[in-house]
Amino acid sequence: MLIIPVKEGESIEKALKKYKKKYEKVGVVKQLRERQSFTKPSINRRQEIIRAKYRLRMRLAEE
Repeated sequence: MLIIPVKEGESIEKALKKYKKKYEKVGVVKQLRERQSFTKPSINRRQEIIRAKYRLRMRLAEE
């Protein structure tokens, strides 16, 4: 649960802006998307290896 302290006389727009910023920072949406589907650790590792190989290939191509 997010708690946003609102000062007296502060506008609703400003409070909403604070809420949106804090909501984004906490990563609620990202966490919900990650929980929607489960990928096995072995698949995650394989994807990391593939990404690392790709990055290495790109680095070597630049040089």
